[in-house]
Amino acid sequence: MTSANPASSARRNEAWRQFGQALAATAAVVALAGCEDKNTFVAPPPPKVDVATPVQRPVTRYVEATGNTAPIKSVDLVARVQGFLQSIDYQDGTFVKQGTQLFTIEPETYKLKVEQAKAAEVGAQATVKQAEADYKRQAELVQRQAVSQSTLDTSTSTRDNAQASLQQAQVNTRLAEVNYGYTRVAAPFDGIVSAHLVSVGELVGFSSPTQLATIVALDPIWVNFTVNEQDVLRIRAEATRRGLTVAELRQLPVQVGLQTETGYPHEGHLDYVSPTLNTSTGTLAVRGVIPNEKRVLLPGYFVRVRVPFTQQQDALLVPDTALGSDQGGRYLLVVNGDNVVEQRKVQIGPTDNGLRVIESGLKPDDRVVIAGLLRVIPGQKIDPQVTKIDQPQASAK
Repeated sequence: MTSANPASSARRNEAWRQFGQALAATAAVVALAGCEDKNTFVAPPPPKVDVATPVQRPVTRYVEATGNTAPIKSVDLVARVQGFLQSIDYQDGTFVKQGTQLFTIEPETYKLKVEQAKAAEVGAQATVKQAEADYKRQAELVQRQAVSQSTLDTSTSTRDNAQASLQQAQVNTRLAEVNYGYTRVAAPFDGIVSAHLVSVGELVGFSSPTQLATIVALDPIWVNFTVNEQDVLRIRAEATRRGLTVAELRQLPVQVGLQTETGYPHEGHLDYVSPTLNTSTGTLAVRGVIPNEKRVLLPGYFVRVRVPFTQQQDALLVPDTALGSDQGGRYLLVVNGDNVVEQRKVQIGPTDNGLRVIESGLKPDDRVVIAGLLRVIPGQKIDPQVTKIDQPQASAK
């Protein structure tokens, strides 16, 4: 039996090893080639973005301001005669009608003075009658030359003095009646009376008129506010265009809302416009009068005020969320015909029923990005999803 040659066996093993390495290298190349085919870059689809055309509708232009309410009438009730306060005839803080008795000041003394004055007046009337009769007798006697002219002159003087005394007595009676009337303090107009400032039994009107309480009228009520010079010029220009007179301007409605109210539920009209501007503030003082039957508005309230002065028929509006801002001002993102986003500079106006008025820089058929502003940039192509702008419900007047 012939044994195997060791050298030949070693050569065979080396050949197999080299063949295995070549096979592994070929497999690696094939694997790499397969990986390169799978990692080829594919561009993502354009992002879907909500767009809408602006809302187009009539918009009323307002002058808006902050004002404060003030009573049309507010009077301090005072004691105009001296005496002890006899009674308080109302409850503090209640509403009273004109003529309602509020206080009584020791009327008996003044009633007696009226009776005394009337008695003196009756005596003066009797004296006038006697003097008149004597004058007539003396005049007849002078005609018959039975008495001298000096006697008639004396009778004439007595008659004239009696008539003057009667007039003085009548005046005294009237003064006594007036003072007697002052013993009952009544409401000069409809209003609410404050808490009384004196107590029953207290001496009032001793050295000067004593304040008893205050009465305030609440219906209607004034609203005072100021308008800046720019708004004044706009209103005057609009009034000139429409041919409005000063009297017609005063009939412009004034809408008022409290800080806690939605919208402007209280409406009246202009009552006063100052003839000059305040040079230190550059504002014009204006006043409106507001019906206040339910007495919701109290004097001293700070209120929101607006005055409509013109209407724009085809205003363009978008949501505030669609607006962006940078150092150049406010802008909108608009999608062009190639579905590419453009940045459009715009001038904004006031809000109207939850939407922002765009004064310039926007056309009615522009497609505006209204959602997802952070996901798009100018120059980017997008997949526009056309929708409509939601219009909030109309706010309270």
